[in-house]
Amino acid sequence: MSHQSELIATDIDAYLKQHEHKELLRFLTCGSVDDGKSTLIGKLLYETKMIYEDQLAAIQRDSAVHGTTGGEFDPALLTDGLKAEREQGITIDVAYRYFSTAKRKFIIADCPGHEQYTRNMATGASTCDLAIILIDARHGVMTQTKRHSFIVSLLGIKHVLVAVNKMDLVGYSQDVFDRIKQDYQDFATRLELVDQHFIPISALKGDNLVDRSANMPWYDGSTLMHHLENVHIASDRNLIDFRFPVQYVNRPNLDFRGFCGTIASGKITKGETVMALPSRKTSGVKSIVTYDGELDEAFSPQAVTITLADEIDVSRGDMLVRPDNVPQVAEAFDATIVWMTEEPLLAGKQYWFKQTSKLAAGAVSNLRYRIDVNTLHRQDADKLGLNEIGRCHVRLNQPIAFDGYRQNKGTGAFIVIDRMTNVTVGAGMILDRSAAGPRDHWDDEAAAGLQAEQSAVTAAERAGRFGHRPATILLTGLAGAGKTTTAYAVERKLFDMGRAACVLDGQNLRRGISRDLGFTIADRSENLRRGAEAAKLLNDAGLICLAAFLAPEEAVRQKAAEVIGRDRFLVVHLEAPIEVCRQRDQEGLYDKAERGEIGNYPGVSAPYEPPATPDLVLNTAELSVKECVQRIIKLLDERNVTSP
Repeated sequence: MSHQSELIATDIDAYLKQHEHKELLRFLTCGSVDDGKSTLIGKLLYETKMIYEDQLAAIQRDSAVHGTTGGEFDPALLTDGLKAEREQGITIDVAYRYFSTAKRKFIIADCPGHEQYTRNMATGASTCDLAIILIDARHGVMTQTKRHSFIVSLLGIKHVLVAVNKMDLVGYSQDVFDRIKQDYQDFATRLELVDQHFIPISALKGDNLVDRSANMPWYDGSTLMHHLENVHIASDRNLIDFRFPVQYVNRPNLDFRGFCGTIASGKITKGETVMALPSRKTSGVKSIVTYDGELDEAFSPQAVTITLADEIDVSRGDMLVRPDNVPQVAEAFDATIVWMTEEPLLAGKQYWFKQTSKLAAGAVSNLRYRIDVNTLHRQDADKLGLNEIGRCHVRLNQPIAFDGYRQNKGTGAFIVIDRMTNVTVGAGMILDRSAAGPRDHWDDEAAAGLQAEQSAVTAAERAGRFGHRPATILLTGLAGAGKTTTAYAVERKLFDMGRAACVLDGQNLRRGISRDLGFTIADRSENLRRGAEAAKLLNDAGLICLAAFLAPEEAVRQKAAEVIGRDRFLVVHLEAPIEVCRQRDQEGLYDKAERGEIGNYPGVSAPYEPPATPDLVLNTAELSVKECVQRIIKLLDERNVTSP
């Protein structure tokens, strides 16, 4: 497993050539405090013989003073090099280490586990192909584990290795490992973590790091080192969308004008036609020049100089692309921003935004919401503090060429710079609203030029005709709580009373105008938004609307209230215990969610937030449908809906 090779002694040139062409894997270790991240890296360096003898002797001496292993060799000291880190026994800054084996070269980023250093973790993860998320077998999935997993998902890292560490302290128990694996999978259903693997290890003892552990015969998977050497990352690179941000215009003499930069994605060949953005002028690739000579073809992430057949205007910050594959060019975009400084992000304040080689002034025109990284819930916010993450709308003073971060990290990422101090204060990922599936339209503005038309029938005339005021009653609760049954029973009662009412059922919407939606958190939000817009139209026509929606998020329900109008919006919470809901589940949806066949299922693999201030709470396990109807009718009477 060592980086050493027989070629070192026989043919050093052949060895260096072999080493040069090894594939490079960048990975990070993250997790909660004291989960063993630094110990794991130190042990890997030790096992692959990447520690010099004098360094090893120094670490052995320091282990007696600063170590946490009772005076024995402490591998964590190999990465915790700061004095404050050794004194406290924690990681503060991101520590980068390099090692290699016969198959691959590796660059490791050891990220801090403390919440206050979350920004450091985001920095370390930005260039990685794989994340090792460590979990202490004694404590299981912690809040910081979830926080780091969310950031890993946010930064688009496709490969996640969940290492359940310190198995020696729980007797190498398979039950403990299986429980932690299930807990993590339940949480991760709400994240975009495409490739997940779970390995039980003991970083200090070396179990399942390089060699299979005899202490865990029940585990038949690969070792951690085997996984690192063999995980497939070649297909992760975007070789389709050619993007070449120009970093420098090289004009050494009158006969040469080349455009220098690093290919952010895709590939280019000599003779191809390219387009310069934002001018949209086209030309052919005359040559691809490098220090070692000209190339016929270049690809990401090579640094090259491109010369063009025509004298078109191309400057630093411009981008060369293919004419038939063009990124978005705009002055405004939506992004997720990680804030990295004590002074908060304020909407409207001017900053520098650096994306690829382009530097533009601009501001966050709208802070849509802050993301609670512990629960993944959205929170209203007017600013972002240190280590906080938010969804923002950014507006610049000039257009830039960009892709969504999920599609292209090179052109979808940017940093935010303070204009007074030149300090990097934030990092952002541009959201691809065209390719990310169903969009969050709550804050969208109507198309320009549209005018609201007014009906010739007044609200008072409608109330006089129908004998009631318009209102929307949102019946919310877990699946199986009785929302639809209760809604139709109330509709029947109101009809018998001579009132004009109708049911707007979330499931029925999915059979028609929401048939394009799935069941992710964003999809559920969009389904309720469409329902709220429909309910508003029904209310404008004078009807009482009984809206039966699961609507699991309080923030989204509040947005629905704003759309419909708080003066005619009532919330009825059907508070049935989940055991009762399971018994009523004739389709077996809860069982499918338990088995992982259905993701993001409220009450099982996703949270349900009860309404904070409902107008009425009904326990449908104790109340009959008739009693529920009576109480809702009483509520409508008390709020002067049925008797205006």
